[in-house]
Amino acid sequence: MHEISLGHTLTDYLSGQEIEATTYEDIRQAIVRMLVEDKGYPASNLQTKVRIAFVVDGQEFEHWVDTVVSDPSGAPLAVVAFCAGDVTSYVRETVAAARLLPQGPAPLALITDTQSAMCVCVGDGSVVYEGGYHALPHWQGLLDLLPSCPAVDLSEGKRAKEERLLYTFRSLTGCCSDACQTS
Repeated sequence: MHEISLGHTLTDYLSGQEIEATTYEDIRQAIVRMLVEDKGYPASNLQTKVRIAFVVDGQEFEHWVDTVVSDPSGAPLAVVAFCAGDVTSYVRETVAAARLLPQGPAPLALITDTQSAMCVCVGDGSVVYEGGYHALPHWQGLLDLLPSCPAVDLSEGKRAKEERLLYTFRSLTGCCSDACQTS
């Protein structure tokens, strides 16, 4: 999913700040709005455009996560990712990102193309459910899923593998030019 700047700004739902409008930013904003207004997620527990910094072969790289859902202390509970294409083809990338969050791994990954959705346990990559977009869990449903997800084991070797995997995927999902800043 290559993004391009649309040459204007839009208002970020959570912060109220003007942000760069890109090919898919309006969809990301709609997903966050749906999580808060329809699914009962506390807005204070959502953070958008979360940066993951990592090093592969001595070079620094970054990857941006659409939305991180956290508990009140800031510990990640889930990542929410929009994908422009078949949801199943974005699962592995999203799981890698969820494992590498700067605040620590998130137990769940929610992936949607706004028509279908998947919920995946990050620890073992198992699919909790697949369904329509509106099947994304309500806030309490998300909390109820957490105990069923195994902990993420991220030894140094496994972390390096996840970083390399994310490096590979980032070339497929990045912006087409420097004009498209995601921060």
